[in-house]
Amino acid sequence: MINEIKVVIPARYGSSRLPGKPLLLLNGKPMYWHVVQRVIEAGVALSDIVVATDDERIVQSAINESIPVQITSSKHVSGTDRINEVVTTNKWDDNVVVLNVQGDEPLIPSALIADLISFSINNKDYSITTAVTPIQSESDYTNPNVVKAILAEENRALYFTRSASPFSRDNPKDYSLAYRHIGIYGYRVSALKRFCTYPESKLEEYEKLEQLRALSYGMSIGAIVATSAPPHGIDTKADYEELKQLMANK
Repeated sequence: MINEIKVVIPARYGSSRLPGKPLLLLNGKPMYWHVVQRVIEAGVALSDIVVATDDERIVQSAINESIPVQITSSKHVSGTDRINEVVTTNKWDDNVVVLNVQGDEPLIPSALIADLISFSINNKDYSITTAVTPIQSESDYTNPNVVKAILAEENRALYFTRSASPFSRDNPKDYSLAYRHIGIYGYRVSALKRFCTYPESKLEEYEKLEQLRALSYGMSIGAIVATSAPPHGIDTKADYEELKQLMANK
């Protein structure tokens, strides 16, 4: 019986392309704060949200904003490992559903978060849940930085790849079955613990996509299809400046 939802927002200070990213200001508030607001707008209580970080500056900022925060190891390779530390430290029950909402997506739609929560609760056969959106342009279809998701029946994910896929033999310009992966995940605690016991898989190392570890070891992933795509996360200074301008004009 699933009776609880938790949301963990990984917020690592030492981004190689944009150091200190979680603390960059947007309309006078740090970036992670905006993500927290989107989660609250999705119907999640603040007491069920945790910002997971490796840096005391982010801890102090969150305390000042009255946001629950937890310091985690600086040695974690991925946000998933950081979330697993939060889950383990707090001894959350195996039936709890934990959402991983990236700390660099301040405009992620609250409706998308709410939909993923509902999908995760109602589709307990999936080990992991996530979200995708239809690809709208050939440039996104061929861009290796846009991760493509290939779905089977009943929203089951078959594969994730950086290549232009799936490929229509009869009409190479047709990308109507291609979806862009959105980096938000839902896990039951039991599945999260299981995932974190597996070593990096060959496909994961090859494509540099963590979700391929789950598929490689036989875990199932289900995906909701979002009709409106959120903006890409903030990875560079140019991304930040563009989003800062966009939010200032709202």
